[in-house]
Amino acid sequence: MVSITGEDIPILGIAFDSRKVNPGDVFVAFKGLSLDGHKYIPDAIQAGAIAAVGTQQLELDIPYVCVADSRSALAYISAAFYDYPAKKLTVIGITGTDGKTTTSNLLFSILKADGKKVGMISTVNAVIGNDIVDTGFHVTTPDAPDLQMYLSKMVKAGLTHVILETTSHSLEQKRVEACEFDVAVVTNITHEHLDAHGGSLDRYRTAKARLFSSLAATGIKQQGNPRMGVTNKDDWSYEFLQDFITGPQVCYGLTPDADIYARNICIDETGIHFTACGGTFEVEVSSKLVGLYNVSNILAAMAAAISGLDVRPRIAAQGIYAMSGIPGRMEFIDSGQDFTAIVDFAHTPNALIKTLQTARQITRKRVIAVFGSAGLRDREKRRMMSEISAEFADLTILTAEDPRTESLEDILDEMADGVESRGGVRNETFWCVPDRGEAIRFALKKAQKDDLVIVCGKGHEQSMCFGSKEYSWDDRVAMKAALAEYLEVNGPDMPYLPTQD
Repeated sequence: MVSITGEDIPILGIAFDSRKVNPGDVFVAFKGLSLDGHKYIPDAIQAGAIAAVGTQQLELDIPYVCVADSRSALAYISAAFYDYPAKKLTVIGITGTDGKTTTSNLLFSILKADGKKVGMISTVNAVIGNDIVDTGFHVTTPDAPDLQMYLSKMVKAGLTHVILETTSHSLEQKRVEACEFDVAVVTNITHEHLDAHGGSLDRYRTAKARLFSSLAATGIKQQGNPRMGVTNKDDWSYEFLQDFITGPQVCYGLTPDADIYARNICIDETGIHFTACGGTFEVEVSSKLVGLYNVSNILAAMAAAISGLDVRPRIAAQGIYAMSGIPGRMEFIDSGQDFTAIVDFAHTPNALIKTLQTARQITRKRVIAVFGSAGLRDREKRRMMSEISAEFADLTILTAEDPRTESLEDILDEMADGVESRGGVRNETFWCVPDRGEAIRFALKKAQKDDLVIVCGKGHEQSMCFGSKEYSWDDRVAMKAALAEYLEVNGPDMPYLPTQD
């Protein structure tokens, strides 16, 4: 029984979309970017809502509570509905522009190696004991009702720790309020998602900082809570975040200026090797991941584990080595071709720089990059990423990547301008191929022995949006299909996109 009005009204569920209301639900209305949920309260009532929450003064035929912030109310109502599961867990939040998913998985592997009963909610899936739950099509933290439901399932499964990949959207939209964070980790803060934050970098970074300021609001837990902030000494966000951390903190980095740092870094065909050093320890670390940027991700996970969660350095190193890779993150696709084929999630300027630099380390021959830029999202990065590819890749193929309701042709023209501004020559060093499957085929045809073809931007994602419709799409399947055609062997069919017509 949950009471939101002072009356004992049994609530069977929580909804903020009137189309998803079931009889017995409480409906929470808030104003979004384009729609005002208060207008849909009558639809929610007709669907069976037995109470409503909003920010407007209304007279309704059902109990109604007017609140100052209905997004925040949604989070706390959801937590109450599931009996405040975060209070019964040690909650580690990981935020940042790039590297969140990798760092989350690294820390998950470390805590598993330490024998902890740990779950994870990432932008890829939710891991609850032996169950793996798909959390949706595109990259974001689940909404508050789903998030609290997953946390509740973890408590029921007997888990003690949870790693929560925390996006700027979820912090801005207060989806993760009532999550009672114990440890907050940042990977970096670079150029991305400014469209969702009013085009303001300051608003974007302030949204990220909310994860750290929320540590002070975490209540006392029976199992204890460290309230530890984990920051990146090499990133400009380090100084910025100092104003938001009131409790203990630890920083990591690539130089001895950091509390936990790496020395003797070696990156070769077998992966990453270095010595992790702290005030009281030195431990050898090896990982099957590639790229210098993953040294930082490993250090972030180790800092959270060792300083925040009392994991011994040797166990942390064992956990790092045990993790083989992340779906769609520098994932090698080998069908027997005589060149390297990789699928990666890089979809920000910073990530693309690091990914292409890593590609350069992997091959001594040419790098061929395939990527696009999303519609109805940050337009500034379209040109930035194209300029980066012109500088770090030998050949660039520009293609579709969730154009949504924008003109794909216009998006590609903007990107082409970026390549040309850095000396790129159309149909010589770069091409615009609207259909993503055909773009991958084209890249393979251009590849020579020992070249490297890398398809960026979608990674693990399972769909592509054209107009308002999601089409089933997986870059890894598309790469395997194109390679099968190239090698004239059996393989999966190329997924369908409307650009094929």
